Amino acid sequence: MKAIKANVTRALPVGSEVETCDNSGAKVLRIFTVVGLKTTKGRISSAGVADLVMASVRRGRPDMRKQVVHAIIVRQKKEYRRADGTRIKFEDNAAVVLKDDKGNPKGTMFKGAIAKEVTERWPGVAKIASIVV
Repeated sequence: MKAIKANVTRALPVGSEVETCDNSGAKVLRIFTVVGLKTTKGRISSAGVADLVMASVRRGRPDMRKQVVHAIIVRQKKEYRRADGTRIKFEDNAAVVLKDDKGNPKGTMFKGAIAKEVTERWPGVAKIASIVV
């Protein structure tokens, strides 16, 4: 994973339920691990914008439910600080389901805005994103 310039506050701990903003068939995901996160022993790991997570599908199409998928967090309610000093926050938490752990999205269109930090780190998501904030 490529480093991003923003100082992202990690606002989604393990166990959080996040809605998806793509047309992959999943509606709600439950995060159970954050991929590549190093943390202190005993601390609950958390995910922020542009993080790769593994999640289980809680609601969605019957063939998607109960599956373990890779996903990328594209929006979070908790504000975070960018390198130029601006602070940004979104009105909801959202994720995008991936086909593989390389960063290729399963869906073909995204609903709503996508954070700029996500497009910097994940070029596969950047190709499909229509609104980047």
